[in-house]
Amino acid sequence: MPNYYQPEIECASREQIRAWQDERLVQTVQRVYKNVPYYRDMMDKKGVTPDDIRSVDDLHKLPFLTKSDLRDAYPYGLMAAPLHDCVRIQSTSGTTGRRVVAFYTQHDIDLWDDCCARAIVAAGGTKDDVVHVCYGYGLFTGGPGLNGGSHKVGSLTLPMSSGNTDRQIQFMCDLGSTILCCTPSYAAYLGETICERGLQDQIKLKAGIFGAEAWTEEMRRDIEKKLNIKAYDIYGLTEISGPGVSFECCEQTGMHINEDHFIAEIINPVTGEVLPEGEKGELVFTSITKEAFPLIRYRTRDLCVLTREKCSCGRTHVKMSKPMGRSDDMLIVKGVNVFPSQIETVLLNQGYPANYQIVVSRENNSDRLEVQVEMTPEMFSDALSQVSAREKELVDALKAMLGIYAVVKLVAPKSIARSEGKAVRIIDKRNLY
Repeated sequence: MPNYYQPEIECASREQIRAWQDERLVQTVQRVYKNVPYYRDMMDKKGVTPDDIRSVDDLHKLPFLTKSDLRDAYPYGLMAAPLHDCVRIQSTSGTTGRRVVAFYTQHDIDLWDDCCARAIVAAGGTKDDVVHVCYGYGLFTGGPGLNGGSHKVGSLTLPMSSGNTDRQIQFMCDLGSTILCCTPSYAAYLGETICERGLQDQIKLKAGIFGAEAWTEEMRRDIEKKLNIKAYDIYGLTEISGPGVSFECCEQTGMHINEDHFIAEIINPVTGEVLPEGEKGELVFTSITKEAFPLIRYRTRDLCVLTREKCSCGRTHVKMSKPMGRSDDMLIVKGVNVFPSQIETVLLNQGYPANYQIVVSRENNSDRLEVQVEMTPEMFSDALSQVSAREKELVDALKAMLGIYAVVKLVAPKSIARSEGKAVRIIDKRNLY
């Protein structure tokens, strides 16, 4: 039997959803034009005024927003509400020190919590459940998002954060966790550890809500088998709010987008042309209920497909496929956004040439990031102990920049293959898409 947190919204008619979107889009465009000089300048340059936007049909007239705009406007340039009305920020890692910072009013957090509550209830969650949250807390949106959603449902919430696997499993056994929220790679690791310790009979999990990184159907089935659960996908971006922008239902055939809060488009990533439903392209979101930080036509760079085919769960909101790749060079490793430019910045600051290669693999369902870096001829003549010391320095510098551990291998000068065209910086062996 399908479960809904807000059935009147999740199962609303297409006409009602469209009416909400039309009204909220018009209001949002008027507000940002009035209150955000950055948006006003972008619209003026494109020759668009708020009066030109009367419904979703006019959305294509508005300019796109990209991550570079967010960095250019950092920190306060895209705020649409007074600072004294804001109660929290969340943030992603920065490429060269310029982080993406998203602002929230209390109303924004309440709506975000509602979105995550919908995901928890869709996974079978009720006030009788114990929701075990081991996404990271702090600036990362994963922990706070699912934590707030669990509170809205009324479940007992375990704010575990990430890491410390022994403690995770102890609390899981002692407190009877029933819904697990974390990255899929960490869920797989927990499953392996529980099986190795023979603790399957002490685990009461029934469902898992996993996101923040790409994962395959094979990985899903492996997690479901090891933890004896049903594994649900969840999607979100810090820039838009965090997890809960969309979520999977019992069908497990794509994620329902919360269309009362976000308008989704699929565009040709090269031309920007809006593509018809069912075609693969880049996902673009417009926030229509955010007070502090509403983004309009934000290019996610995620490639996917939208479908409005009737869903057996009864929800009427459009579904997006799992992301099928990226239209930029960003990698998601262990749930963290990693750009080659971040790595390049570290190398140049440490005196290395910009000849490097990033190799990402997945071993035992856990991501492994390796950076191969060419030495200068002078470095290459160093003693082995000095090379090892240099590698450790780079490991520490990359950890400070990225927030995750990377293996560093210093290699001989000119040993990384050159290309006549664009340099091949990334080798992703994970076969995720």
